[in-house]
Amino acid sequence: MTRTVYLGSPRPEERKAYEAVLEAQEAAVNAVAPGASCAEVDEAARSILRREGLGEAFSHSTGHGVGLEIHEPPRVGVGQSTRLVPGMVVTIEPGVYLAGQFGIRIEDMVEVTRSGGKVMTAAAPKALIEL
Repeated sequence: MTRTVYLGSPRPEERKAYEAVLEAQEAAVNAVAPGASCAEVDEAARSILRREGLGEAFSHSTGHGVGLEIHEPPRVGVGQSTRLVPGMVVTIEPGVYLAGQFGIRIEDMVEVTRSGGKVMTAAAPKALIEL
């Protein structure tokens, strides 16, 4: 699980980027379902960030499987044809990184159930933490 903490008060562009990453993360979580391809889940997040002009700042995959190891297949990313099945656990962790400015990532672990994705880390709020 990853949350973003801001020391001080974020500038409007930082707050806007945070909201875009949050929307992307929620879209990808909502795309988790039995039979969905990992590429489809990735695209749910990636399309939001492209729309907001942050596509180039999202330089990694949306997530990965979790099991005996913290990073294991399937990879939730571009071109990944693996289909999700109930019982899989994947991370959903889109992020944007603007060199010399700021970085944002929001990550949850999501179980694939027969009816969709169940966020396993739902107790942790996703609102931007400002200290």
